Amino acid sequence: MDKSTREINWGILGAGRIAGTFATDLKKLEGARLLAVGSRSQDKAGQFAHEYGCERAYGSYEALIADPEVDVIYVATPHPYHLENAQACLRGDKAVLCEKPMALNAGQVRDMVACARERGLFMMEAMWTRFLPVTAEVRKWLAAGRIGEIRLFTADFGFRTGWNPEGRLLNPALGGGALLDVGVYTVAYAAMVLGRSPETVQAQAHIGATGVDEQSALLLGYDGGRLAVLSCAVRTSTRHGAYIDGAAGSIHIDRFWRATSATLRVEDQDPVTFEAPAGYHYEAQEVMDCLRAGELESPLMPLDESIAIAETLDRARAQIGLRYPME
Repeated sequence: MDKSTREINWGILGAGRIAGTFATDLKKLEGARLLAVGSRSQDKAGQFAHEYGCERAYGSYEALIADPEVDVIYVATPHPYHLENAQACLRGDKAVLCEKPMALNAGQVRDMVACARERGLFMMEAMWTRFLPVTAEVRKWLAAGRIGEIRLFTADFGFRTGWNPEGRLLNPALGGGALLDVGVYTVAYAAMVLGRSPETVQAQAHIGATGVDEQSALLLGYDGGRLAVLSCAVRTSTRHGAYIDGAAGSIHIDRFWRATSATLRVEDQDPVTFEAPAGYHYEAQEVMDCLRAGELESPLMPLDESIAIAETLDRARAQIGLRYPME
């Protein structure tokens, strides 16, 4: 079979909600085979396999990793477990697509990256926003200089979750809080637009009763006076918009993290709106393209950028005084 079209066998580690969304979207891709799922419970793995058409169900992560036919594993567990889970996959000679945020902190991300590079295996952070058609069109507008010099990036991502101190979003033991759950989207988009590493990071937050940030605001400073103004929340609903303002125009991305439309506005020209569907299958396609080409990293979401994003989040957490019990 031609390497450029060979079938890629996927495994999914974890059987939660996001794993189900990924499994559903994976069916949209030619050459993608959902071969196996691994869970800590055989019953849960079996239910997942039945619901999403997965061929094999394993009652442990180790059994999934040991399957010799699995080419790549999507790590869909909560981020405090990403380091352990991703490294187990890599040590089992499996390529990895790891759900965002890549890990709890930059040190863990560096360890994961070192493991992947030492073993000569592909790994990528599952920042699905980066691979959406709308995001790709935004990059084209920026590369063509349609809005001139970029001066300001503004983005927010907030929602109001119910009060559940033991749940993932509010529990410090599970890496809860706004910054790591949804703030990572805003920081990653700023990295794409303005550069991986801001010169300065200023952060403010409301630390709630459980000890995690219920809402946070970041001001990132870049060379030449360029700024990113970002906000995120898990107990406050916001508009989920992103704006890129340049010297000659602006771009608005509605619901930027799962964008289906973006509008370009340039002075003395009619606005241009680009629309396209969203989905997790675009990031999966990137992984398959890289595997078929023998690439060990994605040029659109390189590992050094995942490290830099984690470093920015660490700098913000240091300012708001948020440290997790397992750190």
